[in-house]
Amino acid sequence: MGGSEFSAGIKAGTSIAIGYFPIALTFGLLAKTTGLSLWEATAMSIFVFAGAAQYISLTLITAGVAPAVIVLNTFIVNIRHFLMTASLNEKMQPDDRWKKALYAFGITDESFSVLATQKGNKLSTAFAAGVIVIAYGSWIIFTAVGHLIGANLPQFLQASMSIALYAMFVGLLVPSMRGNRKVISLAVIAGLVNSFFYFTEWLSTGWAIMVSTLASAIFIEWISRKGVKA
Repeated sequence: MGGSEFSAGIKAGTSIAIGYFPIALTFGLLAKTTGLSLWEATAMSIFVFAGAAQYISLTLITAGVAPAVIVLNTFIVNIRHFLMTASLNEKMQPDDRWKKALYAFGITDESFSVLATQKGNKLSTAFAAGVIVIAYGSWIIFTAVGHLIGANLPQFLQASMSIALYAMFVGLLVPSMRGNRKVISLAVIAGLVNSFFYFTEWLSTGWAIMVSTLASAIFIEWISRKGVKA
């Protein structure tokens, strides 16, 4: 039973693995241009396994930001995972805590979407493991492949790959902004606050990103609550 459910999870997660191909490949390429070794880039994908946070980390590493600030930024970017795993726990069959901890590590936006939209009875740990294993494996493998490809590219092409970082964030942001005034407001306010710190140089790059993210989220939520009460 467990084997068949694991196989079903692999099948359900195949679309994630395919979707990770270009993103992980680009991350590996950018990690190479940032100066990370093959093992460092691959280790980041193994131990962090968070696309947006890894991309942000490359920017902060390039800017020479302190490791502690990079960790704090990563925590803030991924804090939504607490909510996703708590929500998913209601859909999963009861199991040992250590097993839940293992598949909770592998929860991303994409794997959460696949698991949360499954119909029928509660999901087994084997099914969740199947989804996560193929997605996780794809992310790690294509990170390494991207780094290896980047090592063989001409220097000017390696440098030009930095534009992919901004293209990735635009690609994540724009679909979320359609018809959602809250997301638009968050993006605009965070951009303005970060620009303020950038031009005044009151905060370093890492702290500016972190403060901008928190300040915009808190302000928009406060405005939203006031609107509901009114």
